[in-house]
Amino acid sequence: MKNALILSGGGARAAYQVGVLKAVAEILPAGTCNPFPIICGTSAGAINAVTLAAHEGCFSDAVDELEGIWRDLSPASVYRYGWREVLRGLFRVIGSLGNQGVGLSRPIALLDNSPLRDLIDRKVHFERIDRAIGRGDIDAVSITAMGYTSGQSVAFFQGRPELQGWRRHRRIGRPVLLNTDHLMASSAIPTLFPTTRIEHEYFGDGALRQLSPISPALHLGADRVFIIGVSGNRAPKPRSARTRHSPSIAQIVGHMLNSAFVDTLEGDIEHLERINELVRLIPDEVRDAEGIRLKPVDNLIIWPSEEVDKIAGRKVRYLPRSLRAFLRSTGATTSGGGAMAASYLLFAQPFIDEMINLGYRDTMWESETIASFFSTS
Repeated sequence: MKNALILSGGGARAAYQVGVLKAVAEILPAGTCNPFPIICGTSAGAINAVTLAAHEGCFSDAVDELEGIWRDLSPASVYRYGWREVLRGLFRVIGSLGNQGVGLSRPIALLDNSPLRDLIDRKVHFERIDRAIGRGDIDAVSITAMGYTSGQSVAFFQGRPELQGWRRHRRIGRPVLLNTDHLMASSAIPTLFPTTRIEHEYFGDGALRQLSPISPALHLGADRVFIIGVSGNRAPKPRSARTRHSPSIAQIVGHMLNSAFVDTLEGDIEHLERINELVRLIPDEVRDAEGIRLKPVDNLIIWPSEEVDKIAGRKVRYLPRSLRAFLRSTGATTSGGGAMAASYLLFAQPFIDEMINLGYRDTMWESETIASFFSTS
């Protein structure tokens, strides 16, 4: 049985994944090797995925390294936020309107995320991935990006030589040697960060048009999936439909981002569970006699037990002043209902610390279930 780890996107929300993985490392026996032969990530989750896959050592050491990266993060580690840079990005977007919406010298975006590229170059050791595959530590690592010309969701994967690419409707798998460009493309949140050119096409955030986030893991041979979500929908509470004003710009943008980063994963999980129910209704002898290759895919899902938007609303004040002013003007505050948009950019330690701690706490609550999941692999 092969376990796959699926790490969704969500900008700074992906700090939650670190807390979950930290707890998993403590629940597993000391010195455990990587329990996930297949690791799949999208957006910020892609950076987490490749960092884990490229580590040489036991699983707990890999998680410690990942946590160290996140604990050292700040907005300056990810994007430039000075008044000049923020205004320059805004004027660049406005100026593109005179050129049919196309950037004059480089892809348009509100923020310059070149510091993120520098961070990836320093911290992620891509050359170790092949060595990990050769040792049998991993079978494959996959990250997803969206092609703006083709409109396809592309799972770029590096894995064992016998693993083949695939082609489905609007989604393909492509074997490559992963590098910084793939991570920059997968984490290019639309309008906020610039697209990245890979070969002959520009790519953006992998959550866009990712209709089946679980699919790459299954194509790469996973029998079971361990999924870490970043939305606070584990036990959603009904909200009152009453409101005092129309939605702010940030609230609208936040829901658009959530539809990409959150809704598709939740929908794919629901689809997987329904398929599992149907497959279990078919007796094993019938499946064997008819040559039916479908089989149930065991899964374990960890979601935040608290609403991430509310956490973000409390932490917006820790963002740089220039960015706070811009976000406030669009309604990205608690009162404006748009804190969900701000959460994607909240690479400030108070928010990161709370998300890591929340992920750790949520996972330890499920320690018996998690221990049982891995004991039967």
